[in-house]
Amino acid sequence: MKTTTISKQEMDRIYKKIGENVKKARKAKNISQLTLALAIGHKAVGTISMAEICLNNKHFNIEHLVKIADVLEVDLTDFFHGVNLK
Repeated sequence: MKTTTISKQEMDRIYKKIGENVKKARKAKNISQLTLALAIGHKAVGTISMAEICLNNKHFNIEHLVKIADVLEVDLTDFFHGVNLK
């Protein structure tokens, strides 16, 4: 079994790409950050807005992604397009 060490920079790049993909899917459905935040059980846009751009080390967790995929009616794997390990 191979042991992998993924750097913080690499993880940040991955989180940023996932955030970009969420934003792209959200905009394609013409849904605001506030509407999406409320739909997944948040009271403000902070989680969505910061995670879409990976600001202040904020990123989507798997629960967020599952709920967002459900709300946007997209496949969960859509959020991982372009994510690859170098």
